[in-house]
Amino acid sequence: MATIDQILRQAANPFDPATFKPGNFWQENPAVNPTVDTIHQEALGAIATLLGQVNDDHKTRTLLLLGDSGSGKSHLLGRLKQTLNAKAFFVYIGPWADSTYIWRHILRQTVDSLIQVPEGQQESQLLLWLKSLSIFQKKTLMDRLLGDRKAFIRQLRETYKTSIYNANEFFGVLFDLLNPELQLTACDWLRGDDLDEEDLRLIRVKNSIDSEDAAQKILENFGRIATETQPIVLCFDNLDGIPRTPEGFIDLQALFNVNSTIHNEKLQGFLLLISVITNTWIENSKRIQPADKARIDTTVSLRPINLTQAEGLLQVRLAHLYAKASPPPPPIYPFSKEGIEQSFPGGKTKPRNVLELGRRLFIEYKAGNQTISDPYAIFKLVWLKELQKSEQKIARIRQLASPELVQMLREALVALGAEDVRSRFLPSPSYFIYSFSFQIAGKGDRTGVVWTEEPNSTSFYHIMKACQKALEVELCQNLVFIRAEKLPRNSTKGYQLFAEIFKRGTHTFLLPSLETVHQLLTFYNLLNSARSKDLVIAGKTPTPEEYFALVRESQILQECELLQALLNPAKVVKKKRIISTKNAKQAALPEIDFAEVNEFLFNFVKINAFLGLQTLIQNTLEQFPHIDRADVEKQIHELVEQKKIQFIDPNAPPEAQLVCLVPQAK
Repeated sequence: MATIDQILRQAANPFDPATFKPGNFWQENPAVNPTVDTIHQEALGAIATLLGQVNDDHKTRTLLLLGDSGSGKSHLLGRLKQTLNAKAFFVYIGPWADSTYIWRHILRQTVDSLIQVPEGQQESQLLLWLKSLSIFQKKTLMDRLLGDRKAFIRQLRETYKTSIYNANEFFGVLFDLLNPELQLTACDWLRGDDLDEEDLRLIRVKNSIDSEDAAQKILENFGRIATETQPIVLCFDNLDGIPRTPEGFIDLQALFNVNSTIHNEKLQGFLLLISVITNTWIENSKRIQPADKARIDTTVSLRPINLTQAEGLLQVRLAHLYAKASPPPPPIYPFSKEGIEQSFPGGKTKPRNVLELGRRLFIEYKAGNQTISDPYAIFKLVWLKELQKSEQKIARIRQLASPELVQMLREALVALGAEDVRSRFLPSPSYFIYSFSFQIAGKGDRTGVVWTEEPNSTSFYHIMKACQKALEVELCQNLVFIRAEKLPRNSTKGYQLFAEIFKRGTHTFLLPSLETVHQLLTFYNLLNSARSKDLVIAGKTPTPEEYFALVRESQILQECELLQALLNPAKVVKKKRIISTKNAKQAALPEIDFAEVNEFLFNFVKINAFLGLQTLIQNTLEQFPHIDRADVEKQIHELVEQKKIQFIDPNAPPEAQLVCLVPQAK
């Protein structure tokens, strides 16, 4: 076996800043962000105790989780899910796009989490929840009911005599969840997609869940039949990214209105876990109605960690390297206990501070004081890690709600310098959340943007009517309609209005690619991390304004075709007024962008000072799983020929070769 110094020279920095910001726990890999059991053990125990009470008496409770930025709130949520998923169903709920859409957002995120498959299980949380109902425990009864939809609905109505909203349709959709051919459509209806008429007929429902009232009542249905199932834990996180009130404060009242409604309606089997930065709570809680704050059953505050726990956090990050070494290295090598004490003289700190210290000290161990941290290289690597999560999460554009797509696009335009950006452009209150307007810098014309992926043709017609009205009252000079979902049939009124405005008229129709949506989602997730002070770049937590500057100066969005079509319309080829580069098959097998691979290799070497050739190749293959090893080796040799990187010992065997930056390369 190799010595620890040989292994560390070959290794990439185990304190990767991309892992400093855990987000949606259904998208995180626990192995990447290991846990020290003693950290926040009291908080974990208090939450587990409260969950046990919900499980015992089915009474819904609310817990407020407070902690400073970097104290480990999001990591704790992931740890809760990992350790307690056998005792409850876990839901992650991030920021919503508009407070008038909050119930629909919560329902959508709830179903999106429930369709996830817990570790060690073969079926999704949603199917596990459904099959825990009492009628599924009676095998003879279920054998008979599974072949008879009407009997299944009738049995559920007799079993659950409480007020179930739209009971026949709701229980019928639960029945369709058990049919593999209808399961996806049933899930789409439950999450609030405005389905087309054909899909509605397939699952035998009249209408989609297209209002706040309907979404609230469907969520209430889960709570009204929850006495026989495990609790559902609703984890609200990243709340600094939620909409703001006209006075500029985050709209926590909207969330606590939801919380009070759930309590007032006496819904059972929920644990609402609301994670907030301590300072954010201090600044905003006074604006929450006292009666709503009184609905908080328990408050848990995360305390700073001690130096023993800090050392433990360094050790778990280094453990996979220690396991390869002989003889075993001293604890926390290549760091020292004295160095930790000097860095935190008060004896207390936050987990993120320890991780950042580890990142810096690891670089210093490798390269001394010669290496200067490059924030743009680090940012681009963090971006690619987040982009990979987006690509893994989103397989079709409609997985994201139209208001979320609008919000992402609007924020990205702000970051790139669009002026006077205004939300809620359409004049119809029912559809303004699908729209916004802006001006291009230096130009007086106003551009209105409407983006909707709702399949329902009736909704499409009303949106086209709202577009027509906006043009009639001159709310904009240019109107852009964005949609990837198929258009209604040519014979429908909605399509005819669409053709009049966007095919025969002077306005623009854009068809976005899945790749574009991945880029926008990545931008938006990192923006929310910046707002919650969870984004760390080169030892700093950028403000949203500083994040916007990073986005502009790194030109990370210059290849986002939809943004370029809006900001530089004169440069866009308007053949059929459509912008799209990839269909579904191409998205599944993306084209290889070797310039992107080349940049990743260069940046990865840059932030690691030097590392093993095999480590560099392996990390590149993990980031770009669709390319071959030979492709990576070719790109490495191109960088060597360009005198950007070099082999420290070209004659060493491949497994021992080290790669470093050429000193003058930038």
